[in-house]
Amino acid sequence: MSNGLLIICPNCGTTNRIPEDKSHTEGKCGKCQNGLHTFKPVVLNDSNFSKYIRDNQLPVIVDFWAAWCGPCQSMAPIYQKTASQSERLLFAKVNTELAPQTSALCNIRSIPTLIIFHQGRELERITGALQEPQLKQWILQTLSKA
Repeated sequence: MSNGLLIICPNCGTTNRIPEDKSHTEGKCGKCQNGLHTFKPVVLNDSNFSKYIRDNQLPVIVDFWAAWCGPCQSMAPIYQKTASQSERLLFAKVNTELAPQTSALCNIRSIPTLIIFHQGRELERITGALQEPQLKQWILQTLSKA
């Protein structure tokens, strides 16, 4: 059996195996041919959250937010910019109003809440809007403990 990195397509949800000698950032989905690494947050909902979080072999940082939340709106461009600079992490967003089951499953009590998952396991969470240096420091500290 060949080794490689399992990446879930952010477009169609298909599991893709990227060979060890290839970069996942260049990878295309075998089913829909879209890029596997978007360099922007993937929109997750009640139907695609569990598979994306559980089956990706890269860490996934999820922003739980809502459209009416001022701090969520102020942090959105910072989160987007950080996602655009990251090759070794996947970024996702969950609108808590449109994904109530996922929000309840993750015990979201306040927004914005960021959670770093790795292969389905929660590594760390933080609540409240972060500035770019704080966000990057939190990510680095969390992943250094993993």
